[in-house]
Amino acid sequence: MITPEWLARPAPYVETWERMRQFTESRSSSTDDCIWLAEHPPVYTLGQAGKPEHILNPGAIPIVRTDRGGQVTYHGPGQVLAYCLIELRRHGLFVKEYVALLEDVLIDFLASLGIADACRKPGAPGVYVPRASGQLAKIAALGIKVRNGSTYHGLALNVDMDLAPFLGINPCGYEGLETVDLLSCGVQANVQDVGLELGQRLAEAFAARTRTGQNTESADDRSNQTGDGARQ
Repeated sequence: MITPEWLARPAPYVETWERMRQFTESRSSSTDDCIWLAEHPPVYTLGQAGKPEHILNPGAIPIVRTDRGGQVTYHGPGQVLAYCLIELRRHGLFVKEYVALLEDVLIDFLASLGIADACRKPGAPGVYVPRASGQLAKIAALGIKVRNGSTYHGLALNVDMDLAPFLGINPCGYEGLETVDLLSCGVQANVQDVGLELGQRLAEAFAARTRTGQNTESADDRSNQTGDGARQ
């Protein structure tokens, strides 16, 4: 089973992204899968579908155009990133199944913390929580890249962070989308502990997948990204 690994904190975004790409480009069929846990200095990341007009007021926060799927999001202290460097065929996963697995793990994990109403939002990858207004607020973002059947980037879960930088963008390309964290949902937690527990749950979910042989459909660049945030 995969052993999740925390990267040195804070982990520079561009350096981490380059490491993910290099790892994925150089891996072979015998390369072990990895889950890297990270906490980044403040940075806005713009996915391959990202439109600059969704960056409203970045201030002094740097902007990085990246190769994950999705629009624009913010990463910063108090947020845990789980970068899943996974060979999909090894786990019998197609891209849509992989995205569903990430969301399932997040929803189950949030329920274990007392956030029982965490849910999906049709057409908008990630995990959301209902607010008193009746609207859904985003607590976790997804953004992946698939190259030669292997994934990088992953998911971002807001733990205990300054949420103000999200006001400088249209998060994930949605004007007025509210963003929340565990703390604003009534859960006090340590970022490092949350990362380790989330990473372990992801590792268990991948281990539980029964390999059924190579996928007959190639996970190539025709459908190689999804999501709105985690790398990112």
